[in-house]
Amino acid sequence: MKTTMKALLSLLLCAAILSGAVLFAAADDSLVTAPLRFNENGRFRILHITDTHLHDDNVADSVRLIAMACDVEQPDLVMLTGDLAPEDTYAHTAQLVDALMSVFDSREIPVAVTFGNHDSENGAYTREEMMALYNSYPCSISIDDGAALTGCGTYLVPLYASKSDELKFHLWVFDSGDYDAEGHYANVAEDQVAWYAAQSEAAERQSGKKIYSLAFQHIIVPEIYDALEEKDYWTAFSYERIYHDGEYYRFSKEYKNYGMLHEMPCPGYYNHGQFAAMVARGDVLAMFTGHDHTNAFGVQYQGIDIVNSLSTRFNGDAFSTQYGYRVIELDEAAPDRYETRVVRWFDFVNTPQVRALEKTGEDGSLLSQIRFLGALQKFFQSFAVVFVQAVTGRTVRYPD
Repeated sequence: MKTTMKALLSLLLCAAILSGAVLFAAADDSLVTAPLRFNENGRFRILHITDTHLHDDNVADSVRLIAMACDVEQPDLVMLTGDLAPEDTYAHTAQLVDALMSVFDSREIPVAVTFGNHDSENGAYTREEMMALYNSYPCSISIDDGAALTGCGTYLVPLYASKSDELKFHLWVFDSGDYDAEGHYANVAEDQVAWYAAQSEAAERQSGKKIYSLAFQHIIVPEIYDALEEKDYWTAFSYERIYHDGEYYRFSKEYKNYGMLHEMPCPGYYNHGQFAAMVARGDVLAMFTGHDHTNAFGVQYQGIDIVNSLSTRFNGDAFSTQYGYRVIELDEAAPDRYETRVVRWFDFVNTPQVRALEKTGEDGSLLSQIRFLGALQKFFQSFAVVFVQAVTGRTVRYPD
């Protein structure tokens, strides 16, 4: 009965949002970036970077690794999804942002930015001021949605065919907010959801077909817990649900899983119908989030992959050798699917491409440090996974 009632409430909320989309009778082109195109090979590669949490102690190493990742991966777009350089003053934050954005600007890689819960929480500057700072770099294609929508950094990136003006794909970018009035994590708001539904419907009318898409934001959707299964405290690799004391969750065999849970997913407390609206529209293949630094996993639920990416920083310790980035690949010949892979720093520094960079003069001290610390971290982590799987017969780590 509880599941039936939850489903009914979700449908009613979704219907209300979709009907409210008439407020956006025509597509709002002011929140659409200049178009990007699939490359000449018909492919499009996205480098997802999130939760860099840059500060004086980690900025040099983190930015150096990010620069190397750009050189190895050669992305067509960098997607930054928040908690990037949340320092106490605007001037200090600007220095750290410059270190990060200069990597992309010098390589002429387009960058789409949205924000996390920490980016403006100290009150020293606003999200709008931060967006203006990021947009001062020519590589940024980001949009400040101003008074049009809740937050700052909700917009649409259209992808066009490599050799024609045919619209092939959409990238939705959402500001998922910081905290609600009660101090819980926030979520994408009702007006943002209505905007998405209206834009999606308008694109389908204009194109005569659904335009498949991916969504990017900082905070994961509450439906992630519907896609996991509740267990007890003593179940290995199960994690207590945020805002629900005594409830523990792990992967469910009922759904297709990717990667591994390392900590509890942390969605907002209130649900404003974003996921339900996307299920109803049927054009979003996957939602990519950050926020939960050690989680690199995904669950396929109601036709949408709910995917979390790792923190993209290196703090000089063994644990952060397992941080890294995510790559997402699109093919204009098959817009109804995508490919993705997770790259952890320990694995990254052992690739042939990075080994080749060392031979051309790249300082190897940082890379050697990551190899040594990462080998220790990976050994103990792998031992725990193999032990649990051997004792319980349960899969706790799936292919990324």
